Amino acid sequence: MEQTEREQDWIRRAQRGDVGAYDALVRAYERLAFRAAYLITRDEHEAADAAQDAFVRAYRALHTFRAGEPFRPWLMRIVTNQALNRIQAGKRRANMNERFIQSENENREPNDAQTNLETREQNEKLMRAVKRLKPDEQTLITLRYFLELPETEVAQTLKIPQGTVKSRLHRTLAKLREIIAREFPDLVELV
Repeated sequence: MEQTEREQDWIRRAQRGDVGAYDALVRAYERLAFRAAYLITRDEHEAADAAQDAFVRAYRALHTFRAGEPFRPWLMRIVTNQALNRIQAGKRRANMNERFIQSENENREPNDAQTNLETREQNEKLMRAVKRLKPDEQTLITLRYFLELPETEVAQTLKIPQGTVKSRLHRTLAKLREIIAREFPDLVELV
């Protein structure tokens, strides 16, 4: 059976609920999906997440796929949309963090200009260090420390158990400390 016939067979079977057939489609296209997402996001973790999300979305929308049509362009459109969505979400997170830091700086008691400059530089370095973390780790740090949400609200926001929040925070802070010690040693006293 040639590839297109085999692919169409997998699609028909997957549309009827055969998870193994869909798994065969995933295996056939996972490298291509990752490469496409990576070329858009330029980030390995974002690309992997975008590709994974795309396969989930494709599975959920498989009933809309028209038999006989080529699968790859349909899947690539979903991958592209997921990768672009991740870029937009990352920009929104970065803008939110920058606005937060700016408002925090503006709300502080006015000290001398030198102190304000040093504080702003420290905050910018801290944000660069945080941006070295994975997106989910950045979100965790933002919710808990920048927005100062209690762990219970962080757990509710992320839809994970509070114990998971604690353990992830512990690991993420250890990772952040390593980044700061390695790349921003003048911030070590902050963490």
